[in-house]
Amino acid sequence: MRKVWWKEAVAYQIYPRSFMDSNGDGIGDLQGVISKLDYLQDLGIDVIWVCPIYRSPNDDNGYDISDYYDILDEFGSMQDFDMLLGECHKRGIRLIMDLVLNHTSDEHPWFIESRSSRDNPKRDYYIWRDGKDGAEPNNWESMFNGSAWEYDGQTDQYYLHLYSVKQPDLNMENPVVRQELISMIRWWLDKGIDGFRVDAITHIKKLPGLPNMPNPKHLRYVNAMAGHRNIPGIHDFLQQFKREAFADYDIMTVGEASGTPISEADQWIGEENGAFNMIFQFEHVSLDFGPEGRWDCGPWSLIKLKQIMQKWQLGLDGIGWNALYLENHDQPRSVSRFGDPVHYHKESAQMLATFFMLMQGTPFIYQGQEIGMTNVHFHSLDDYRDVEIYNYYREWLMDGHDMEETMRRIRFRARDNARTPMQWEDTPHGGFSSVVPWIRVNPDYHHINVRQQLTDPDSILNYYKRLISLRKSSETLIYGKYGSFMDRHPEIFAYSRSLGDESYFIALNFYGNTPEFQWPEELKGERCQIVLSNYERDEQDVPDDCRLNSHFVMKPYEAIVYRLG
Repeated sequence: MRKVWWKEAVAYQIYPRSFMDSNGDGIGDLQGVISKLDYLQDLGIDVIWVCPIYRSPNDDNGYDISDYYDILDEFGSMQDFDMLLGECHKRGIRLIMDLVLNHTSDEHPWFIESRSSRDNPKRDYYIWRDGKDGAEPNNWESMFNGSAWEYDGQTDQYYLHLYSVKQPDLNMENPVVRQELISMIRWWLDKGIDGFRVDAITHIKKLPGLPNMPNPKHLRYVNAMAGHRNIPGIHDFLQQFKREAFADYDIMTVGEASGTPISEADQWIGEENGAFNMIFQFEHVSLDFGPEGRWDCGPWSLIKLKQIMQKWQLGLDGIGWNALYLENHDQPRSVSRFGDPVHYHKESAQMLATFFMLMQGTPFIYQGQEIGMTNVHFHSLDDYRDVEIYNYYREWLMDGHDMEETMRRIRFRARDNARTPMQWEDTPHGGFSSVVPWIRVNPDYHHINVRQQLTDPDSILNYYKRLISLRKSSETLIYGKYGSFMDRHPEIFAYSRSLGDESYFIALNFYGNTPEFQWPEELKGERCQIVLSNYERDEQDVPDDCRLNSHFVMKPYEAIVYRLG
């Protein structure tokens, strides 16, 4: 297995609008990020991933780009960005940016020209079609609800938008479009950034002819046969981006690759053949989707979680590399989703950290995850800001569904759960800003914040520091093989990491119960030492020798890391 810096790194995702406001306008900015770099360095972070900061009308919080070569004024200037990059590098922290290739804003100059007339040279930069029988060109649904087509009266055609109506899809079949994007990628890499997280990349290839799809609304969530995800021919585009842009630089590339089967891992992230270094796969964060899809919040199974993680851990071993995560700007807070923020907030957040941080792959911590930030329970729709929420609310009620059930789903699943301001201290607005922020702070900032946790040696934050330090102390916890144990146990998740003569064993109680733990037969007789735990344990609870009769009762949401041998 090839050793490289991005495999050994711990990454931290920053949603700049909600990270730190330096100028008192209620919106986080680049100078705010700079002001917190020492905090990130102390945490042990090696790479920051900064969500879009390009010029944008902000219909989808920056993922609708109107100028790839400029910074949105509310975040600062290009000089601020250059300062951020320099200050990161002074601290040994690398910086990767979001790369949005599937679409632009409808306010991008390319689209303004494209929609100006049917014979404009940039008309073919986007996907335009005539309507059929007085309706849209086909029955495709937007990922944000509603039709994926928008009628443009000026030229009497429809344009395709898989996301917001203000995010028209680029026509990747046009080689000039690909060259424009490659030039932009190289421009940023020449500035000295350290790579990209590539947004919605599985959607850049559309099925030829753009045919109707069966049950299109369902396809928003279960897209195996959809006309715009992982379509044959996509790797021709991806390999061109790799060959003509990425390959010339020592960078980290991570693709957001929903629906990518592990059978295609070599094409996506193979050590030699892959288009990217890593991908974010979505299987484990789709566990609690109900029959109606993402907004249908159902129960999840620990056994199913084990199967998914084992599949990716073992399936990529020797082929590619995992990107490890539980949260990001599109996902609910993990302690609210997989833990117990009411009764075992600290314990469950620490257990979840241990779960994903010590597997084989590069871990990505989302801002606030390191202090156990929770989902927010806004009572009014007016408190939400995400365009997706408003589309869902309108369509779901139009279909005759109950308003309270609709709001319940929104409170659990809304992307805004991850976008409330970072909770720095117990002062107005959580120390994020001196004024009312662009989105309300979660009221629990009074008891969940950085300042309080810095002074508490047993806090979630200080546990993350110990966990990161442990990972970096051993090549086994980076490059070691993954082993699975107790696969059918309904409450305990257990796995090992092994390299040469060194091994680690990680035991995790995923619930508030107290199940009995018994050493797996394969490990009995091994010498063992606890190197990290989220509870204090007496020595008699866990003997030095993992003998035949070694067993004990696990505490609620307990995490224990053993070094074996």
